[in-house]
Parts: sequence; C-alpha cells; structure tokens
Amino acid sequence: MKVLVTGGAGFIGSHLTDALIRQGDHVVVIDDVSTGNWENLRALEECPQLECIHGSVGDEQLVRRVLADVDEVYHLAAAVGVALIAQQPIKTIETNIYTTQLLLDEMMRQNRIDGRPRRFFLASSSEVYGKNPKETFTEEDDLVFGSTSRPRWSYGASKAIDEFLALACWNEHRIPVVVGRFFNVVGPRQTGAYGMVLPRFVNAALAGGKLVVHDDGRQQRCFAHVSDVVSAVVSLLSKPAAQGRVFNIGSDVPVSIVRLAEKVIAAAGSAATIQFQSYADAYNTDFEDIRRRVPDLTRIRTVIDYVPQYDLDQIIQELIDEKRSRQP
Repeated sequence: MKVLVTGGAGFIGSHLTDALIRQGDHVVVIDDVSTGNWENLRALEECPQLECIHGSVGDEQLVRRVLADVDEVYHLAAAVGVALIAQQPIKTIETNIYTTQLLLDEMMRQNRIDGRPRRFFLASSSEVYGKNPKETFTEEDDLVFGSTSRPRWSYGASKAIDEFLALACWNEHRIPVVVGRFFNVVGPRQTGAYGMVLPRFVNAALAGGKLVVHDDGRQQRCFAHVSDVVSAVVSLLSKPAAQGRVFNIGSDVPVSIVRLAEKVIAAAGSAATIQFQSYADAYNTDFEDIRRRVPDLTRIRTVIDYVPQYDLDQIIQELIDEKRSRQP
C-alpha cells in the first residue's frame, strides 16, 4: 500500500515508518521538523519506498496532493511534550485541531470523488483523561479537565476535539478511523528536549548529574516501548473490528517517578543524585498534574493479540546502552 505518515520524522513516527517499510509499504512522510528530526530516518534515506516531504500538514494544497494517492493515513503530527504545551498553548491548540480537521475534510472530499475510503489512524493521548481520579482508565470513562485558566489542559482538550472529529467522520460518513490513546511511549530516538522524563533521567544519570523529579515524585505512570506501540497501531488499523473505536495503547504496569529515577541510576551504575523541584519552578504557578495514569487494556486485547515484548528494566537498559554508544 501507499501510506502517509504525518510527523514521520518524529520519535514515534520514525519507528512507525520503519515498520511500514519493513512490511513492504511505500511511505510518504510529511514533517515540518519543528520537533522531529530527519536524522531519525537516516537509515532509510536510500530506500526507494520512502518519500520525505519537508512541509506542514496545515498546507491544504500539499495535503490534497498527497492524499489523492494514498491508501492509509497515520496522523502523528502534533504538539509534543509537557514543557512545550505549558509554554505555547496557542500553538498546541492550533497544531492539534486544525491539521486533523484539514486531513479529515480532504479525506471525505476525495472519498466523494473516487469512492475509495482511506483508513485513518489518529494518534491521541492519555492526556484526554485529564484529572479523572480513577485507578485505571477505560476508553468510555469521562474526560475531566481543569479550569481553562490552566494551560496544562489545552493539550488534552484539543486531542479530545480531534477524537470527536475523527469519530464523527466514521459515524456520519463511514470514513474508517481508529483512535489510539498513547500512554508514555519511550525508546530509542526519543529526546528529553520537550520534558520527556525517561530520556532526561538517562542523560542526567550518565552525566553524573542530578535527576530532576517534579513535586514529590510519587506520581505514577506506565511506560511502553515504542516498538510494542507501533506494532499495535499497525495491527489495529488493519482490523475492521477496530474501526470507529478508541483504544488505550501502552503498558499497564505503573511505576512512581521517583522509583523510575532510582531504577535509571542503578542501571547506569551512576553516582547521580535525585533533586526534587516544584511544578511552579519547573513550569509556572498555573501548572497542574495528576497523581496516577494507568490504562485498562482490555479493549485492545479483545481486538488484537497485544502482548508487550519489553518490560521497564529492558527499556531503561536499552536507552542507557544507546546513549553510551553515541558518546565519544
């Protein structure tokens, strides 16, 4: 098939591009590299199955031209990272909502012309659950956002709008869409530049510095390897039973952030120490967070054979080894 991956030069997007090319697809990547990096696709630069376009998914003419000739769309282009979201909420909202609407509108337009429904995967986020206090989240749970005076929630709210748009296209026009809510995806090529916690910890541990843990560090998160996540995404989009549905995608094994820091220090054999920092000092006084974010994976396991191959200790060791291999 011919496939479009938006944000394909990013962390998850580049791994998805790898996987699609390995299964024989022709892949078109659109990325403005505002947060991605073409270096992530360096190993594929001579591959005849790959076409890279440096451009914006907000470019209507570009989107129209590319969509005319593809069978599937994986929409991963979005604002990235808690730090960027807290600093640039306007860009977050515009990037997330406008590009999704543009892609879906064009897919519906072209479907009316050629009668060929293109399958569409929307990369959403666990952020849509907001401040819901449940121990584990199922896909039908309420979305509980904080006040609009707290920019922290602009990302989750905008991704929720994306989901509403995608599901409406399924319900009203039978555009075959699948929505995946990612929970802390980690692995090779991920940068800590936008607040991603695990690469930040690995970098600090290997430098023998301080691993900065926000608040008291007892917040709980689940970390899934990008290969496991990408495999699930590709499999879901191929299943008719997944169309018009939302799926949690990730690990369901929680760990506290302070325990994560301790694990990284131990695995690196580092003399680094942990330093606690308030949210106000890390971001701003308007920043809010939640204590626990754990997915219920029952739904995805009823549709595909979803069994993650990596546990957290393996992920940490792989990231440490990768970082060391790049050091002079």
